[in-house]
Amino acid sequence: MEYGKFSEQANAAILITYGETVVHVTTVMGKNDTTLNYFPLSVDFAEKLYAGGKIKGSRWVKRDGRPSDEAVLKGRIIDRSIRPLFPKAVKRDVQVIATVLSADGENDADMPGLVAASASLTVSDIPWEGPIAGVRVGMIDGQYVANPTYEQRKNSKLDLVVTGSAEAIVMVEAGANEVTEEETLGAMKFAHDEIKKIVAVINDLQKQIGKVKQEFAEVVTIPAELREEVAGKIRADLAAKLGVPGSEDGLIEGFLSPLKLEYAEKLDGKQLYEIIHDVLGEETRKTTIEKELRIDGRKLTELRELEAEIDILPRPHGSAMFRRGQTQVLSIATLGAPSLGQILETMEAEAVKHYIHHDTMPPDASGGTGRFGAPGRREIGHGALAERALVPMLPAEIDFPYTIQVVSEVMSSNGSTSQASVCGSTMALMAAGVPLKKPVAGIAMGLMFDGKKAVVLTDIAGIEDHVGDMDFKVAGTKDGITALQMDIKVKGISFEVLEKALAQAKVARLEIMDVMLKAIPEPRKTLSKYAPKIVQFEIPTDKIGEVIGPGGKNIKLIMSETGAQVDIDDSTGVGKVTVSGVDPVAMDKAVTWIKGMTHVAETGEEYDGKVVRVEGYGAFVEFLPGKQGLVHISRMSADYVKDAADIVKEGDIVHVYVKGVDDMGRTDLSMVPLDQLKPEAPRERSGGFGGGSRGGFGGGRGGDRGGFRPRR
Repeated sequence: MEYGKFSEQANAAILITYGETVVHVTTVMGKNDTTLNYFPLSVDFAEKLYAGGKIKGSRWVKRDGRPSDEAVLKGRIIDRSIRPLFPKAVKRDVQVIATVLSADGENDADMPGLVAASASLTVSDIPWEGPIAGVRVGMIDGQYVANPTYEQRKNSKLDLVVTGSAEAIVMVEAGANEVTEEETLGAMKFAHDEIKKIVAVINDLQKQIGKVKQEFAEVVTIPAELREEVAGKIRADLAAKLGVPGSEDGLIEGFLSPLKLEYAEKLDGKQLYEIIHDVLGEETRKTTIEKELRIDGRKLTELRELEAEIDILPRPHGSAMFRRGQTQVLSIATLGAPSLGQILETMEAEAVKHYIHHDTMPPDASGGTGRFGAPGRREIGHGALAERALVPMLPAEIDFPYTIQVVSEVMSSNGSTSQASVCGSTMALMAAGVPLKKPVAGIAMGLMFDGKKAVVLTDIAGIEDHVGDMDFKVAGTKDGITALQMDIKVKGISFEVLEKALAQAKVARLEIMDVMLKAIPEPRKTLSKYAPKIVQFEIPTDKIGEVIGPGGKNIKLIMSETGAQVDIDDSTGVGKVTVSGVDPVAMDKAVTWIKGMTHVAETGEEYDGKVVRVEGYGAFVEFLPGKQGLVHISRMSADYVKDAADIVKEGDIVHVYVKGVDDMGRTDLSMVPLDQLKPEAPRERSGGFGGGSRGGFGGGRGGDRGGFRPRR
């Protein structure tokens, strides 16, 4: 780590190098306090293609544009890790920018970026209760590996990111292939041991160059006596309403209206709302911790009412609704051709995703108004979490060669929308006929902690998330965990709490799965009639150019005349052809056409072909789609023929036999069975093949190609 090499006007700047991956992180705090009732922190993670020695592929736009979803997610990891450690008194804008300057294609930049952000905040004059550090943990052959390379991650059962201080865990993010709760906890402990070492290095740096922290007094907008007066009027009544099912609905509004009249000259509506909200939070925490009674009357481990339903929509390939309390998600699965995969242009390399998961949550989902349109960072994060949970259970592409997109529409939100998305999406995929290895369910766990007693909550509602200390999302199958995400509002979480949360989550996950499987016990054996069907086969690589044609002429013709989608991939060393479409007849026509173009005719094969051109010396017959041969006048009949036009005309369907193929690939045909042909004297071939006009092979493709059938 280097301090102050660049950006001397920032509050602090750190340059960190890991392998040949280099990240530069700046931290800046605004000069003036804001009037916002929340801490205005922004974290940006900038991935530049030049870092990997690449120029943007677009022909017209070469400037790096808006951050990719991957960059947004890396920024969120830093944000969620550092945010809990800012003092409540800080109300100034704080911006952290991590810029990847060099990417070696071997080491991910996210953990170096996080460590550099922590170091930057630690040595700066910005108030912050760090340091922390982050470590990625893989699990290869049963062994934990710290910060595995991209190559190592391919063979890892676990991809776990843990951030924490020297004392406790702060944030967790993970994707996994059915790891057990014990393995997960072990990985966290392994990560924490590594975190302690990095934190020690940051502390040494702080001792050398650390600046004196600025001091901020908490801004008091409401006099303490007035605040307590209002709180005293509602505390007892509000506490009495807690624990009654349904009481949380409109609870604040019920107290707000009369107080607005009583305190019209002393407090505005915003200030009164703040007081009521604070009291509600205090009493909710008190009731939950002391009485182990939740705001809606549930027990600590009790789930809200569950509902699962499939086939909500008639035309999409698969749809399902999952509801947990007031959280309701509608998931829609769509199947497409392999060519519809999402191309990712990153610093490290280009890749193609064949499973794409998006979450959308309009403002009305939480009963409000607001911006509608492009997804926010939260939606991107929730979609990525659901995607991570489901990917390990998807079938191999060789067994199910579809591009799959799932969109989860959040219809109502009151806690744990991302995990409702996992449940709804599992059912939508099964309804679409995607042969999932196992169903996946998800649950969000919470925590109330008063410094002495820690209470773990199963299936947290929105208010429990808001006033609580932890949001721990756990997704997985009946046999293991596939995804984790944990955010906290305290300085750290003990391993005892994590262990208890994981155990409760497993019980809840299985209970939820039972409800899902009642709606759809297993993936459907057949696809929707509206879903495309796929046929795959191989052709010789030297025939790919012939199928595609100059400028894509041939393949475009095949698709336009058949209506099927045709894709050719030679990345594996063979010519893999994928034909997809809704109409089986169109697909069969395209398959027959391509196989005909690439088939090497052998002597003795028989076909029904179409006469495409008649010359004095014979006729050209298209015996396979796109493949023509010459029937010489001497082979049109056992009897003497003076003029080929006396026997055939253009458009006639004739039965032909393959007599032979010469060294130039030209096919000799016969309308007379080969065993009835008279011996021929050597002769030069007429100019219709090869020299002169090439119309017999390049043009003249009109007419129906469906009638060509091998008749061996």
